[in-house]
Amino acid sequence: MPAEELGVSGNGEVVHIGGYTAQSGGRGSGIVAARRDPRTGALTPLGTVAVTPSPSFLARHPTQPVLYAVNELTDGEISAWQVGADGALDPVGSRSTGGAEPCHLAVLPGGSHLLAANYGSGSIAVFPLDRQGVPGERTDLVVHEGHGPDPERQDHAHAHMVSPGAGHGPIFGVDLGTDSVYRYDLDEATGRLVPRAPRMRTKPGTGPRHLARHPDGRRCYLVGELDASVTAYELTDDGALHQRGRVEASERAGHVQPSEVTVAPDGRFLYVANRGVGTVAVFTLAGELPELVAEVDTGGEWPRHFALIGEHLYVADERADMVRVFRRDVDTGVLEAVGEPVPVPSPTCVLP
Repeated sequence: MPAEELGVSGNGEVVHIGGYTAQSGGRGSGIVAARRDPRTGALTPLGTVAVTPSPSFLARHPTQPVLYAVNELTDGEISAWQVGADGALDPVGSRSTGGAEPCHLAVLPGGSHLLAANYGSGSIAVFPLDRQGVPGERTDLVVHEGHGPDPERQDHAHAHMVSPGAGHGPIFGVDLGTDSVYRYDLDEATGRLVPRAPRMRTKPGTGPRHLARHPDGRRCYLVGELDASVTAYELTDDGALHQRGRVEASERAGHVQPSEVTVAPDGRFLYVANRGVGTVAVFTLAGELPELVAEVDTGGEWPRHFALIGEHLYVADERADMVRVFRRDVDTGVLEAVGEPVPVPSPTCVLP
């Protein structure tokens, strides 16, 4: 496949940035492209390449030059584009998610299906993808039921993430409203989700938001948005999650709301973004539980999402209207800010 079809040029690689538009109270206009210098980590904005309402989370097809976004609206949608030279996006289709405020989506590793989490209505939608990566009509919509102890944030189910497993591992549906991680298998023939009982329940009031899988396939780390926690789990051969322990997501004083979490490719460090206090916490994974080694300021207060690309970490601060670039020390895991913040209105997702 030609490099230009993948959004890569001789002057560096192109990343895409999603965000909130006026339909959700944001200041963005759609999906922004930016050229990345792999050596310095610098981002050069190329402008808006897709005018679309509140593309708050983005994903790519594993083999085709196709980009997907949720449109986080009351009547939720997913949209798809073919990626061209310099990150240009050519629309190839959109579909209703059958729910409200979809906030996350993921493509199965084999590229056969796309799954989206409807935050507002607490459901997970499934879409088949053809050989070119174009989404077809929705084949399933699984609605979660229940609530948690927080009357404002957990009055009903709020699906926040869909995490497909590699190989035959289960698909995880992380639900903030019901303090649960649901487990599913996908029937490829019908495109329907088959529940694996029982669901994994967190401590009441955790408000699970995002989950990161370790490269070893055995460990997982779940951030609690409501109780500012990081909980470590062991994933067994039968797809069950067994809790190993819990640590605080931040040492800072204030109202901490963890957002994104990821494990470095070498499996040695865990990174957690903390809204409210505007930090990224760095944990070593050398022991039984994550151990904090550093916590760096992002320059804003609301780091909504970040992406680890090579030796650099790119933090999207939704309220500060910027993406901040950090260089990562691969030996210590510690982050150091480089350059000036890159202005992007209401950014919520950075896609390598």
